Amino acid sequence: MKVKGILPGLVTSLVIAIISQGLAQFVPALGAATIAILLGIVGGNTFLKQPQLGRGTKFAESKLLEYSVMLLGATMTVQTIGKIGGFGVLFILCQMTITIVGALWLGRKLGFSQSVRMLMAGGNAVCGSSAIASIAPVIDADEDDKGTVITLVNLMGTVLMLTLPVLGMAVFGGSVILKGALIGGTLQSVGQVVAAASMVNQTTVQFATIFKIMRIMMLVVVVLIFGRLHQRTIENELAEDAVVSGNGNGHWLPWYVAGFLILCALNSLLSLPAMVGATAHTISSWFEIIALAAIGLRLNLVNFMKAGKRLALYGLGVGTIQVVSALILITLLLQH
Repeated sequence: MKVKGILPGLVTSLVIAIISQGLAQFVPALGAATIAILLGIVGGNTFLKQPQLGRGTKFAESKLLEYSVMLLGATMTVQTIGKIGGFGVLFILCQMTITIVGALWLGRKLGFSQSVRMLMAGGNAVCGSSAIASIAPVIDADEDDKGTVITLVNLMGTVLMLTLPVLGMAVFGGSVILKGALIGGTLQSVGQVVAAASMVNQTTVQFATIFKIMRIMMLVVVVLIFGRLHQRTIENELAEDAVVSGNGNGHWLPWYVAGFLILCALNSLLSLPAMVGATAHTISSWFEIIALAAIGLRLNLVNFMKAGKRLALYGLGVGTIQVVSALILITLLLQH
């Protein structure tokens, strides 16, 4: 009975994901992930509002994104870091730190809750939807906040995906590593990184992907830090009663993030066959696209639009912080 209750929403999300993959062949600049969430939003707010879809879309939104995060671990190794050198690693660490601090600060100024600020900071600094899905449970974020931030981050990423290749060529000319650093150090999802870098050339794709992978490998650290910060907030709020409530997630690593770390370690130590990494990447991408379709189906567009002006300012502000800091850091650390 439980499976039967999940199937309608899950199948609907899958169908949207398949359509999105097909449409992405004709508009590769957008990518299947962005198309899926947009189609989901349109459908979920018009002809796909049936209550029986709720359980399946919730399952797809939460569980499939978790499996997607875990499988990413099999697609990367610690050795990858060596390919971008010490200054490349320093660039990524500085860029991520500035993005997180900037997103938290700007979100506070605009009056967003702590959970929205943390989801926005992690989603932009690390790897979009996957990072948001990883951070949400350790900070006890509700589903509405998660869906809203995932939608904003994906829409913002689409704008940057179309503009960064042009900006990179204008500022850094023929240097593929610098253009790769700008794209891979700024864009939110792997798909957006590949799509944007492909507008330049294949060598830029390789460098951009390496910079992006370095950010993804920091996912575990970001999840742990945000979990601790959230737990400290809970403890401070309840200090007068000397009671700590909540599920205590801030002290633990989610199972799928632990799985991500284990698979990455195995791939680093044993060099898993290329087919394993390719299969994990394909399944991870499909799970993410299905989950994004479900998130779109569950998003209440009316509520999203009510916060439209503030959300737009937040997205624009964080995107500006990312791009400006990336340009400055690349000039200081890598352009020599």
